[in-house]
Amino acid sequence: MADVPNPYQQRGEVVRRGVTDRQGLLRKETEDYLRGVILDYEPRQKAHWHRDYASLDAFQKSVASNRERWRETVGVFETDGTPLNPVLDLWYEDDRLTAWWVTLGLLGGPKGLRGRGILALPKGRKGPAPLVVAQHGIGSSPERVFGLDDPSDIYKGYGRRLAEEGFAVIAPMNVTEAAPRARMERLCKLLGRTLWGLEIHRTQRLLDYLETRSEVDMGRTAMYGISLGGAYTMFTTPLEPRIGAAVVCAWFNHRRNKMAVDDPRYSCFLSVNEEHIWIPGWLREFTDSDLVSLICPRPLLVEQGKADGIGWWPMMLEEYEASGEHYRKLGLADRIEIDLHEGGHEIRMEKSLAFLKKWLKP
Repeated sequence: MADVPNPYQQRGEVVRRGVTDRQGLLRKETEDYLRGVILDYEPRQKAHWHRDYASLDAFQKSVASNRERWRETVGVFETDGTPLNPVLDLWYEDDRLTAWWVTLGLLGGPKGLRGRGILALPKGRKGPAPLVVAQHGIGSSPERVFGLDDPSDIYKGYGRRLAEEGFAVIAPMNVTEAAPRARMERLCKLLGRTLWGLEIHRTQRLLDYLETRSEVDMGRTAMYGISLGGAYTMFTTPLEPRIGAAVVCAWFNHRRNKMAVDDPRYSCFLSVNEEHIWIPGWLREFTDSDLVSLICPRPLLVEQGKADGIGWWPMMLEEYEASGEHYRKLGLADRIEIDLHEGGHEIRMEKSLAFLKKWLKP
């Protein structure tokens, strides 16, 4: 027999050191391997994407299967026949707009899950108003979209501003805060779905309701979200053809690095406690520029601050340039824009308002 120490004769602290050292090595090897696979994206991109830029119709057909796989990845809930049964409660009114809390049926029948949001309609219009879905971020609310409970002035009351500029505005209410979202996410995953998919379904049901409102022109609809709301804009627009333009604020990123690579220049989701962000299969096939290809040819504005700690802006620009290629190859370069400002994690509206007026024409 080899002349090796007998583990049963070693001190407990020596055994423990060996256990700890080997476990540390295994964790590092595993993380290194998995990160390497995530970052080695080109082979998966070639395998899953076969875009045809010969014409707009050819392009749409070439990404149709990817769109369906995104729907499956994000786990969108399907309508189960629950009636809308909308209930409106007046929330605010002045000489320029009227706003209500809207509650309507989502799933589970009349006594099941309800969806909620604030609907604001501008006054003084002669015809139906274009619509903006104004989606709040994590730790936030529809009230903040309209300028309340926003001590740092991150939102700039952009929902109210849009309504005053002649847009109809619907501000859907999400489950907010990381811990409650994680709890709901666990339940959704038991059903093979995600909380993202549930709240995308909510937005779609709100659009179903707004189709019944003569004051709203659903043919001119955009979505404008900040932070978590920017994520919902990125995730929903590829799956909802009624959304004709999108503004993604304080979310767009170099997604592989953002999810898997710690860096002092930005926050990495791998090292923060936001369980809800981990969508199974997300980076098998869908970087931010890939999701943009499912938004294309619809107009898109990326609104991002250089001082925003969610990402390092030169990396973000790489992903934006890759996104722009889809539009350029189709001869539609004027439909994608970026507002890269010197601020931080915030709504700015320096370009977004002009962008929405250009494409929705209020």
